[in-house]
Amino acid sequence: MATIVSADEALAPYDVVLCDVWGVVFDGLGPVPEAAEALRRFRARGGRVALISNSPSRSSDVEAMLLESGLPPAAWDGIVTSGDLTRREIVERGIRCAYHTGNPENFDIFDGLGVEEVDIERADAIVATALFDYFTEEPEQYREVLRRGVERGLTLICANPDLVVHVGERLLPCAGALAQMYEEMGGEVFWAGKPHRPIYERALAIAEEAGGAKASRDRIVAIGDSIRTDVAGAAGFGVDAIFIAGGIHRDELLDAASLRQDALSRAAGPLSGTIVAAMTSLA
Repeated sequence: MATIVSADEALAPYDVVLCDVWGVVFDGLGPVPEAAEALRRFRARGGRVALISNSPSRSSDVEAMLLESGLPPAAWDGIVTSGDLTRREIVERGIRCAYHTGNPENFDIFDGLGVEEVDIERADAIVATALFDYFTEEPEQYREVLRRGVERGLTLICANPDLVVHVGERLLPCAGALAQMYEEMGGEVFWAGKPHRPIYERALAIAEEAGGAKASRDRIVAIGDSIRTDVAGAAGFGVDAIFIAGGIHRDELLDAASLRQDALSRAAGPLSGTIVAAMTSLA
């Protein structure tokens, strides 16, 4: 893989970008204007951009947040989130009572779906959007309630498959950490977002609809900062990946703001072949 400093150069071979949000265009506290400008320039040259996020929120809510933060709408054609896929899965499974882990920002995951939030003993399923308070809690605190879910044979629908997220300089646990624990305990998990294929299929459909034409897989690239979700998701979908090293892996991969290629190769392992370029940030 090559270390690239110019997004124009990295994106030149492609017609469609499937771009992560947190860690690329938004750092958890504010926007990354240089990344948005890189995507805007790509679209101005005829490219199409679908933002693809493991946020448990609906895509309309993520878009409103990005616009309020000051990012230009010219940087993307559409957005798809794991929250969108979670809502679809709830409807398709006919869930009426759910045990929900999440903070107040995530309570609207059930809006309009006719779902009642109940305790674990009455639930048809567990829906994990986040920890109740990821600033103060750890996943281990949820072990007993998850154990009861496993005993009852409940499916856990994970609305955010990320294990951790950067909020400013802090690295905080996400719903994916609960889902991972649930699987390790023997429970069934439906993973709504990256690295799983359904969210990529929806993102590509958005981009192709915006461009009015089908895109060849060798002309599609995924951009993200997570090896486990973004790079693995690109590999599973059969597209190239541009890796952003200044996101969740920055402490292990950056040395004085310079990317350590050897460390990235070790961290990515067999997924290294999916990464066609690496950048400290999209700019």
